[in-house]
Parts: sequence; C-alpha cells; structure tokens
Amino acid sequence: MGRPSLPMVTVAVLAASALAAGAAAAAPAGAREAGRSEAPVASGSPVTEVSESVVRVRVPLPASAGPHPEACDWLSYLRFRHKDGPAASADADRILVAQPGILEGAGAFGSVARNTVAAAAARGRHIEFWALDRRSNCLEDGTGVRAGLEAGDVHLAVDYYYRQREIDGRTFAGYQTNDQVKWLQNVGLEQTVRDQYDLMAAELPDQRARKEKMLCGGHSLGGVLTAYFAEWDFDGNRATTDDAGYNQCSGYFALDTRIEKGLPGLGGQVPEEWVPLLRFGAGAVDVGFEAGVVPRALSAPAVVNTETMNLLAIAGLAANLAPDGRSDLATYIPSGFNQDTTFRLLFSKDYPTFIKGSPTVRDFGFTNAAALGGLLDDNSQPLAFMQASAGFWDGGKIVDKEFPAPNNLEELGLGGLTRLLGTEKKAIPDEPEGPLYTWRNYDRVGAPDDPVYRSKDGTPFTAAGKEVTDIAELARSLSEHPLDFTEHYFPTRMVTDIALAGAPGIADEAVHEGGVTANPVINLQAGDGLGFGDPQPGDVIAPGYQHIDVLTASAVQNDGEPEPISANLAAFAVE
Repeated sequence: MGRPSLPMVTVAVLAASALAAGAAAAAPAGAREAGRSEAPVASGSPVTEVSESVVRVRVPLPASAGPHPEACDWLSYLRFRHKDGPAASADADRILVAQPGILEGAGAFGSVARNTVAAAAARGRHIEFWALDRRSNCLEDGTGVRAGLEAGDVHLAVDYYYRQREIDGRTFAGYQTNDQVKWLQNVGLEQTVRDQYDLMAAELPDQRARKEKMLCGGHSLGGVLTAYFAEWDFDGNRATTDDAGYNQCSGYFALDTRIEKGLPGLGGQVPEEWVPLLRFGAGAVDVGFEAGVVPRALSAPAVVNTETMNLLAIAGLAANLAPDGRSDLATYIPSGFNQDTTFRLLFSKDYPTFIKGSPTVRDFGFTNAAALGGLLDDNSQPLAFMQASAGFWDGGKIVDKEFPAPNNLEELGLGGLTRLLGTEKKAIPDEPEGPLYTWRNYDRVGAPDDPVYRSKDGTPFTAAGKEVTDIAELARSLSEHPLDFTEHYFPTRMVTDIALAGAPGIADEAVHEGGVTANPVINLQAGDGLGFGDPQPGDVIAPGYQHIDVLTASAVQNDGEPEPISANLAAFAVE
C-alpha cells in the first residue's frame, strides 16, 4: 500500500526573540498598551454567556525574516471569556492557550472555546480560552467575507474576490504567489514557538502567574508544536529554567493529537518522496526554499490551496446567512481551473463521472447548508483531516460516492486508507436537474421523519450517534470570526523543520527533554478521527467524532448529554 498524500502527512502531525519578549514584559503597562488592541466580536452563537474579542499584540519579526508586510509584525488571537468573569486575564482562574492544526486559523476553535468556558462556569470557575492565529495569517484578506456578513449578502463577498468590487476603498489584490511570500521560508518551527512564548509573556508578564494559570495545547499539528514549545529554551541560557516552555504552563491538552514531537503515525519522519530535497538534508532544503523550488506555502492544484480555503469561508457565509436558500455559488463564482477542479473532485460520484466531467455540481440544486455539508461532512468530503459529522443529505435520491475510492475498502483489503479518507461511507445526490437537495442537521438524523438513506449494501450511511456538529455552528465558525477558520498560507518550512528537527540550526533550543512529561496532560480524541497511536490510559474518546468535530461539536449532543470534549477539558482546567 502506498503512503498517504502530503496533506494527510501534515495533518497527521501534522515573535521576535526572547530578548524582545523580556523587554515587553519589563515595559510599563502604558507602553505595552501602545502595541496592543482588543475589539469585541459579535456572534450568533447560541452559547451567549461567553464573550469573544480579537486581540492583536505588536511583536515584530526579526530582520533575518526578510521584507514582509507591516501587518505581519503583529500576533493575534481570539479571546473567549465568560461574560460574568473578570475583565483582566490575570484574574482568570485558568487560561487555555491553543495552537491550531495544519491549514487552521483561530476561528476553528470557536465552538470548543465557548463550550469549554461555559462548562467551567457551570463548575463555578471563570477560565479563558485563547485561540492563537499563526503569524502567516497576516497575509489573508478577509474584507469580502466581513463585508458580506455585515451586509447579509454573500454575492458582495464573491464580487470582491472575483470581480474587483471595491469595498471601503479597497480592492482584492489577488492570492499571493510563491515569489510574494518569500519571507515565509524563514517562518518555521523556531519562529512559531517563539511567537507563542512572546505573546504569552507580553499578555501575562509574571512568569509565576503563567506557570500557575496557563494550560498549553492544540489541535492536530498543535499537539506537536506544544511538545516542542515545552522543551524549548527561550533565553539562550540552558542553565536557567524560568524561561523554559514547560514552565509557562501548568498542564497540556491535546485535541485529536498527542503532545509529542515528530510526525505521529509515521515513525517521526516525512517520507522523502513528499519533499525530495529532505534526503539531502537541511542545507539542500534551504537552497530549495531560496530558489523557490520548494513552495514556501503549502499548496496543491485543487482542494488544498489559498483560494479553496477562502471558498470554504464563502460557503460558510452563504450557509450562515441563508441556510435554506438555494445555493448559486457554483454558478455565481466565475469558472476557473482551481474551483472547477475542486468541485469536480468533490462532487463526482465515480470515476466515469470524474473522467467525463458530467454531470457537474452545477447540474444539481442544493440549499446553502447542503452545499456546505457536501464540502466538509464526513459522508462527502474525501479527506479525513477536513471532515466533520454535521448531518446528512436529504430531499432526493442518494447513492454511494465511490470516487476517489470505493466504499468497501475493508473488503478490498485497503482498510489502511481510512487514515486518509476517513471511516464513513461516502454518499452523493444522484438526480441532476432534479429536486432541491436539503441538509438534515445533526440533531435531525434518526428523527421520525428521517428516510434513513442506505448504501448499496443495505446499511444506513449514518445514524444519530455518528452526528455531532451543528451545520449552523460550522457555518458561523467559517464566516463570523475576524481571525478565520482556515489558514491560507501555511508555511512549508514548518513541515520540513519538524522532519529535520535533529539537524543543526533547526531545533537547537529544544533542550529541556523532560518538558513534555513535566506537567499533566489530557488527551481528548475523536473516536473516528485520525488515530494518533493506540488509545492510552486516561484518554477521553468521543464516539462518532471526526478530526474537526473535536473543535466544532454542538454543546448538547443527540443523546441529550453535554459535549464530552469541552466538558472534560473544562474539568481538567478547573481541577
């Protein structure tokens, strides 16, 4: 069996100097505030007891990073706190600091953050949840999505990105090319863990308070980054430990990941064929970046690139504004290679359909909610690391989707491919020019009016226990946050650094080898997720969850019980 593709690898894993951080920590409050902003974020979330704000802190990149936009000299995060809790983070009982996974932004944590803060408040404790946005997200232009949300018009967003419509005197400059993001080749593992340290130190200057109050963790790749953070020495003096990563946290949390270095499930290594220059060592990789041979931002011709990440936000916006309205995105968005190929890959029911190119997604009628479900639901989206369990198709004939792989992988002896494609059978509408296909939300699967759509082998495609994410919450997470759900320009340097971490000059400061075991950890795993190793004693397993569900699952589940990931994370934080 061949190895999985690069996107799966990076998911299966997968500012400034410490001196600057120390200066920020020592500066008086007024000086710090001059380089800090915080603004409230409006939300339609049903978890109304939690307040959200976007915080930006000026932490300039070192000169060695090379020329870059001024906006990239700021670090940002979404701050979630209970409306009855203290206004100052320093007065909170605990602060959870979360690193996103691959191709993720801070907005991906919206639901789990709100649910966790609310669950802690029910226990009488006021905690905060900080969802970090990596520095590369400074390159994103969310103007169109924000304007579309404010105006209640998804076409405004599409026109901004595709028809040069001006909004507040600004027009879209286009998606940045490899040559335009050259500075990203210098934003890898070291810069990322330093960014987290600098932000934590700037926001909570007292190291003893950080050690007492802060919990460090993340989702997917965020678990790997947390492990390196725990072992990192941030002041250049290995004999001192107040600056060590593990002494900035009182505990660790892993969301469908592990707090461990390397690439889980792959023996800690990136297969050489994914980045051929790896076999020649770190020096060759540096040459490849400098020459532009190695892409500076992770990208593929379709499905995984800057444009498709933005398309997810637009689809989320449409489903947020008018979930039952008829989707016209496939026709209103101008035709182009990237979006046409993506639609063809995601909405072909079998190989003959894909090769022939007919029928296309434009031949079907979908509501906006159904269109979003078709993009990300685990019974439709073919890549496991992008799957959520948000309900099922409804309103017409549904058949097995057997592209890019058949649904009987186990029978064919290809069960190992579920790491790449997910555990659930794929399904797709099969009546072109037919009915308007709708979306049966997670809490309506198994209801008395559910027709129970079945695979060709006679078994139901899904059941109530397999559905956990509200499609409306998923739509809000994709479109409402000023720091969005996806990461458009993920630095490839992060992958190569982790793969070559043993080479000189890459992770030289990860010297505190006991850092990962120095604090207690909670492992919160998706029952049908990526499977980062065998279950371990004490793991919290959420049945039916996919990789994204640990972030997006509804506060109340189909069995009437509280959402288990956030409930257990809140208990860990307060106890």
